[in-house]
Amino acid sequence: MRYIFIWVLVLVLQSCGDEQEKILPQKTELTESVYASATVQPDSLYKVYSAVGGILERNLVEEGDRVKKGSPLLQIINNTPKLNTENAKLSLRLAQENYNGSAAVLKGLEDEIKAAALSFHNDSINFYRQKRLWSQNIGAKVEFDNRKLAYELSRNNLNLLKSKYERTENELLTQVRQARNNYESAQINTKDFTVTSKINGKVYELMKEPGEIVSTMEPIAAVGSDSVFIIKMLVDEVDIVKLGLGQKTLVTLDAYPSEVFVATVDKIYPRKDERSQTFTVEASFDDPPKILYPGLAGEGNIIIAQKKEALTIPKAYLINGNSVRTTNGMVEVVTGLQNLERVEIVEGIGETTELLKPEQ
Repeated sequence: MRYIFIWVLVLVLQSCGDEQEKILPQKTELTESVYASATVQPDSLYKVYSAVGGILERNLVEEGDRVKKGSPLLQIINNTPKLNTENAKLSLRLAQENYNGSAAVLKGLEDEIKAAALSFHNDSINFYRQKRLWSQNIGAKVEFDNRKLAYELSRNNLNLLKSKYERTENELLTQVRQARNNYESAQINTKDFTVTSKINGKVYELMKEPGEIVSTMEPIAAVGSDSVFIIKMLVDEVDIVKLGLGQKTLVTLDAYPSEVFVATVDKIYPRKDERSQTFTVEASFDDPPKILYPGLAGEGNIIIAQKKEALTIPKAYLINGNSVRTTNGMVEVVTGLQNLERVEIVEGIGETTELLKPEQ
């Protein structure tokens, strides 16, 4: 009786074990997605660099301030450029005074030309009067020659003064243009010492304190959009070929643990990061949360395929990627979509096929 009881107990336990290990394939909705780590960043976020080196005099904004395009962000000490600008301004002012001011050089030449023109007019009248008299054999030859010489000298003098006026005018105008160019160049150099924002946005980081050295190789601030945020995701290289623009993405953020946000893939960067062996993918929120900060971390699942009624089994029941164990032995199958837990069976078994879980 004791042996019979043990034998029955073994059969019962084996029967219970068999029932626990058997399952049937199920038709369920299946979504295949690509996993990616996600980080929230402001749109158009960029690092600010200075065009010149020097010492930071002061920060003109604070972190969190909203700025307009062209707004000053930082001031670098620029005593020499300021002096150069002042000198260029003085030179420009002097050149303009010489050209068209009250004490202009051209004004003196104009007066000389007027006097020469009067002298020429007078000598011309005297010459032609004497010429008419001489044609009538009236007067002396010496007097006619003197009138003629005075006339020619006055004409030449007037022409020389006119030429001198034109030459001087061109020279003064060139000096004005050169002085203006020097002044504008000095202003540009001065402006380089005041670092400005390239976009309308918000200051997210100031990387230097007053008195520290600023170089052209190091960023000194970070500015980005104050209202539009994007999601940067790192995708493994084995999955990047499955992605395309416009794909929906389900995003979870550590700051919002109980919520799932829908986003859309906007950009796929073609260059692989050799260190992490990943590609960068950008997505935008369809309906973003009200409060976002740069650097918020989370996870993204980029949906690449969906099927409403897929015949699926748990992944744990799939052997070597293409076989399952049934009550009638091993059967080869063709798989389709899959997620972290289940895999679609396209061919090989049906809904009534009993599956046994592979031995560990």
